[in-house]
Amino acid sequence: MKARLRIIIPVAVLLVAALSGWALWQPRPDGWLGYVEGESLYMAAPVSGTLGARPVERGSRVRAGDPLFTLNPVSTDAEVARLQAQVDAARAQLANLRESRQRPAELQVSVARQAAARAELARAQKDFERIAVLAQKGFQTRTRLEAAMAARDVARANLAQSLAEEASGQIAAGRSEELRAAAATLASTEAALMAQTRRRSEIAPVSPAAGSVEQTFYNVGEWVPANAPVLAVLPDHARKIRFFVPETMVARLQVGAPIHFTCDACPGRQTATIRYIAPRAEFTPPVVYSEGARAKLVFLVEAALAPSRTPLPLGLPVDVEPLAEP
Repeated sequence: MKARLRIIIPVAVLLVAALSGWALWQPRPDGWLGYVEGESLYMAAPVSGTLGARPVERGSRVRAGDPLFTLNPVSTDAEVARLQAQVDAARAQLANLRESRQRPAELQVSVARQAAARAELARAQKDFERIAVLAQKGFQTRTRLEAAMAARDVARANLAQSLAEEASGQIAAGRSEELRAAAATLASTEAALMAQTRRRSEIAPVSPAAGSVEQTFYNVGEWVPANAPVLAVLPDHARKIRFFVPETMVARLQVGAPIHFTCDACPGRQTATIRYIAPRAEFTPPVVYSEGARAKLVFLVEAALAPSRTPLPLGLPVDVEPLAEP
């Protein structure tokens, strides 16, 4: 009996060791390789100007509504003031027409129009002279010069008309038509003022969401062309992971389904939600090459990450857990 036990026990130990080794060396499905990506917001102004302030730096954290930058507002504020003056004048004219008609009041309106026309002509003349000098030096186009010339000529015509009205003292017939014209002028000037006021806010944008400043492209004092991004903001909710799934497994994925992944220095197992599955296959990109994934046909999948106080850095490699075999 003891002789049999001496034989059975070593055989059993060897069998257990063999089974354990076989279980450990069984081929397991490789993780799906990917990396962290983000969709940045490029903040710009619709007009050109000198960068007056930029209170944030690259890497700064921002909250929704925090100021990002401001272009020099001198010219914009001057245009707002000019349009506000036009609105006030149009309102005064409309109010005057709605009152009982008196000759002195009409003459005062004519005088006011003449003053406004003189001011407009002076401004248009200065603009034309300045643009003409720049055009001679090659810093302005012929089209801009012709536009300035046309504006000057229109201002001259308006002044001539106001002078003729004051000299003749003629009063147009048809009070209802005058009221409609004055109301239309007021609506036009108010719309222009509203647009310019909005532009004033557009040269000083605020952060649309909480996130971090990914990059800055201009420094304070530099000239910023119209529509050129001054900085890029990466919202916390705009981070995602991009990973690549073998063609044999992509049909089992669904938009809206959760996936799990791990990464270096990640606090345990992470979760993301599938938002996009590519409609066609591609070869494994070099950025995620591995011995097992090289030159395989794969499908790109994107999964959104939940906002976090410690967002994952862009470009961080991740290892997505493959779905279990059915």
